[in-house]
Amino acid sequence: MNTDLVANINQSLEISLPVTASPEEFKQHLAAHINHLINHDFEKLVYYLYRIDVDENRMKKLLEEEEGENAAGLIAGLIMSEPAMLAFGR
Repeated sequence: MNTDLVANINQSLEISLPVTASPEEFKQHLAAHINHLINHDFEKLVYYLYRIDVDENRMKKLLEEEEGENAAGLIAGLIMSEPAMLAFGR
């Protein structure tokens, strides 16, 4: 797992997720945190997504295409995707 990516996600989302052995395990931890935000502090989630520059149109399209899937898992995958990683380097 890319420790720089984990550090950047932790910093940007003001959390402390562990560095895991696999990206999939990290994605599960991240999705759990996102799910918590969806249910308890949606405004903060929106702020974080804006802060790390997740493409709103790309996210909407993904959520529409994958309707019925776990939204938190989809958003976690999007955060870990290439465009979002590039945004961390700004």
